[in-house]
Amino acid sequence: MGAKNSVPSGSSKRVKGGALGGSDLALLIGMDEAGLGPNLGPFVVAVTVWEVKGRPEDFDFWTAFDTILTNAPTEADSRLHVADSKQVYQPQRGLTALERGVWSAMHLCGAASASFASLCAAMRPAPPPVPVPVATAPPKRGELFSDDELAAARPPCDTACTDEDHHPLPWYAGYDCPLPVEAHDLALLEPWQKLCKKLRVKLVAVRAEVVEPLRFNRLVRYYDNKAQATSRLAMNLLRSVWQPDQPALIVADKHGGRNRYDGLLSETFGQPVNCIEEGAERSTYRLGKGELRFQPRAESHGPVALASMTAKYLRELAMHHFNKYWTEKLPELKPTAGYPNDAKRFREEIVVEQRRLGILDDHLWRER
Repeated sequence: MGAKNSVPSGSSKRVKGGALGGSDLALLIGMDEAGLGPNLGPFVVAVTVWEVKGRPEDFDFWTAFDTILTNAPTEADSRLHVADSKQVYQPQRGLTALERGVWSAMHLCGAASASFASLCAAMRPAPPPVPVPVATAPPKRGELFSDDELAAARPPCDTACTDEDHHPLPWYAGYDCPLPVEAHDLALLEPWQKLCKKLRVKLVAVRAEVVEPLRFNRLVRYYDNKAQATSRLAMNLLRSVWQPDQPALIVADKHGGRNRYDGLLSETFGQPVNCIEEGAERSTYRLGKGELRFQPRAESHGPVALASMTAKYLRELAMHHFNKYWTEKLPELKPTAGYPNDAKRFREEIVVEQRRLGILDDHLWRER
């Protein structure tokens, strides 16, 4: 049926350290992000969590779902296009292909939603409790953030909430984008459900953190390092869906040029980490019953590709709200995707209206 999928998920060479296992069922987790480069709009990190039979490293995602998904569609291919979001989504082509894949996955795990706000709520991980801030409190064992940082980076209480007083960002207040945005069918959903049942595979969850500029800026200032802040956001999300006593294979895209993750993993989970390999091509670790791989082009793994698409989809919906708000205020204003050069143009064109509305720079503009 159409073009053969080009990169098998389970084909990477095994490294020393032994197989995962012990349990008949294990988790296969993919993690990726969207919106790290822009100055406007949120940064989004997402995970997809699959339950598979047997050893997760033996599960060939692309072969298992060959009749439903493809990462290399032909022109007449009716399968869902699941790949790096940059391949699936092009602004001139609209959201159809991106939304069709994410929407089908959300139905598959029973989390489809009628609006942007409810979708964010369905995907949001349970946040850790926010303690009363105390001056320069160090992180407690097994906790990712210090008390000060948790207070500074408090997750929003809803899609719009961004500051201490929980005032909503105006581009979310009073408007909630109905979903799906583009018209498409769900003809492949039932066959996908049946195939999952036959293979004893289950999409357990799709989770995402939508990090608006104020929270992003606070974290970057706290660490004085953008990569450190984003890595910790990713680890905090991972901690919400997996614990080391669960057999799992976790695959994630590398965080920038970073090759070492052992200290970050140990701090996140409060357990010793066994380093299997570290290098430009892959960094692999054993932690409890899990194996974690950080590698470039991780979207060749189906669960990572779907996480990439989910993060991009949420960011595009957020930018839809953002642009709708500003173009209603300034009808001649050209919408923006938020990336640096055009973001500067956009910022200059809204600055007078921004000041009139009393919108703070920190709620609008990501500094790094």
